[in-house]
Amino acid sequence: MRPAHLTLAVAVAAVWGVNFTVIELGLDHFPPLLFSALRFLAAALPAVLFVGRPKVAWKWIVAVGLVLGVAKFGLLFLGMAAGMPAGLSSLVLQIQAVFTALIAFALLGERPTRLRALGMAVALGGVALAAVDEGTAGPLAAFTLVIVAAACWGLSNVLTRKASPPDPLNFMVWVSTVPVLPLLALSLLTEGPSRDLAALHALDWQGVGIVLYVAWITTVFGFGAWGRLLRRHPASTVAPFSLLVPVFGMSSAALFLGEPISPLRWCAAALLVGGVALTSLTPARPVRSKEGRPADDPAREPVGEPV
Repeated sequence: MRPAHLTLAVAVAAVWGVNFTVIELGLDHFPPLLFSALRFLAAALPAVLFVGRPKVAWKWIVAVGLVLGVAKFGLLFLGMAAGMPAGLSSLVLQIQAVFTALIAFALLGERPTRLRALGMAVALGGVALAAVDEGTAGPLAAFTLVIVAAACWGLSNVLTRKASPPDPLNFMVWVSTVPVLPLLALSLLTEGPSRDLAALHALDWQGVGIVLYVAWITTVFGFGAWGRLLRRHPASTVAPFSLLVPVFGMSSAALFLGEPISPLRWCAAALLVGGVALTSLTPARPVRSKEGRPADDPAREPVGEPV
């Protein structure tokens, strides 16, 4: 990988890691579901006017939009609003790699190798250790919401594999159009119109900057740059850089939000990152056709957005 591409990969990981700190700041300005709706609205407009028509069937755009946009991000924002720390969220969310492998096994017949199964076990051990740490320091219900969000991310990864979008940025922009109205409706029902209107009425430049960061920087720039790297280099070369996301996430949360990182949390981070590395970078056994030959599956690698 050339130095320029190496720098770009690290920059994307940094952008995605810092995003959790920005989300934490954004939750001081907006109710969580309204914030998530504004994120996707800003990501979709005006980008949808420039990326061209959708290049996959609408059923995949709607499915990924609901699972990734409404379920995954809605639950993540609710979990963080309920007290899940930003740094820990950036770490625990990486368990999506395990959920992706499990769901791919159940739905696509991708049998994990022994090394990948070992990685899944190690990563789950890291999550259990993080749960013990969080159980003594914060609300376990918020921790659970983020775990469920990671499971939804895993499902969206498998759906994205099935969609096999030829242009990931085009796909992500169109996917971003789907969650806006459902999230707004859920916000009105659960957070209340008065709370939503008060947040919008109090909108200031900091709030605008936060929305633009989570929409344009993490989604449009981050996903576009990641897709470009995947087109230039093998996925096995690019994928390891996503393991830097929790490093930047925990570091930025400690630096800007003053979140403590206990020795137990560092141990959990080491186990989870190591397990995710084994799970993500070890290929699954190929799906075989009825004749016993490897089935043609051009979209083996998940291209879902990491954060």
